Amino acid sequence: MNPNPQFRTYQPFVGPFDPCPPIREKSYNVPPQLFITFQPPNWQQFSPYEALKYGTLWPALYAPYPNPNRQKEGES
Repeated sequence: MNPNPQFRTYQPFVGPFDPCPPIREKSYNVPPQLFITFQPPNWQQFSPYEALKYGTLWPALYAPYPNPNRQKEGES
């Protein structure tokens, strides 16, 4: 099970005659605002400092970007 449901992965088709080394697993980001149909009243808010730090006023809409330089577990 994926620890963060916001990031999803899939295995693309790898053809036998592909000229480049295959990428066995690709990932993509699903933004949280796609699943929120309207803004509920009395929604929890970040403090002004945290809102500037995270780029949003509401924790439910916070979507961190993964570090592309960080290796996955098990890779050397």
